[in-house]
Amino acid sequence: MVELAKLDRGDDADTVKLSELFYGRHFRVVYIGSTLFALQQLSGINAVFYFSSSVFKSAGVPSDVANAFIGVANLSGSIIAMLLMDKLGRKMLLLWSFFGMAISMLIQVAAANTFVSGSASLYLSVGGMLMFVLTFALGAGPVPSLLLPEIFPSRIRAKAMAICMSVHWVINFFVGLLFLRLLEQLGPQLLYSMFASICMMAVVFVKKNVIETKGKSLQEIEVALLPQE
Repeated sequence: MVELAKLDRGDDADTVKLSELFYGRHFRVVYIGSTLFALQQLSGINAVFYFSSSVFKSAGVPSDVANAFIGVANLSGSIIAMLLMDKLGRKMLLLWSFFGMAISMLIQVAAANTFVSGSASLYLSVGGMLMFVLTFALGAGPVPSLLLPEIFPSRIRAKAMAICMSVHWVINFFVGLLFLRLLEQLGPQLLYSMFASICMMAVVFVKKNVIETKGKSLQEIEVALLPQE
């Protein structure tokens, strides 16, 4: 907090133009932040949140109980993430979170397979959905919102966060708008396979582009990410 206060009192006021964030030395951090939020939403998490009740209903679970299960899984993952954030680090949580989400979606694909019996399919579907929400809450959900203010220099932080959050909500809107239509046209196996593939793409992206910020000062992070002028 003292470090941030010193920066705010200095010459690092947010005077950067919006256009400067799309080229030059700040492009990389804005690209990382925007892509993280894009991958977070394209993983299918909000499709799961919005339409989980219908999946549970097919398993004979009332919608209020289904919402409670989803809420408990989300809360449990968030609490675990809070406890592990400064022990394992942001990058580690992101990697294992996206990987766990990919596995969860593959379970959903297995549940949609016609060779799986009815009761097994329902258990796999419900279990895969709860595992997906839990693993999302372990890293892919909370970490980007924490990581981005750490990697953005104070001079660009406000505008860069605005861009990233815009990407977040625009993709959120289109996922919610198109999910049921895609589910009808593509079928659950193909759609969930696409979500699993995006989660694995996120694992590769995080491994190659995201740096660990745990225990590092803002200056150290800036030196690691931005080319020096």
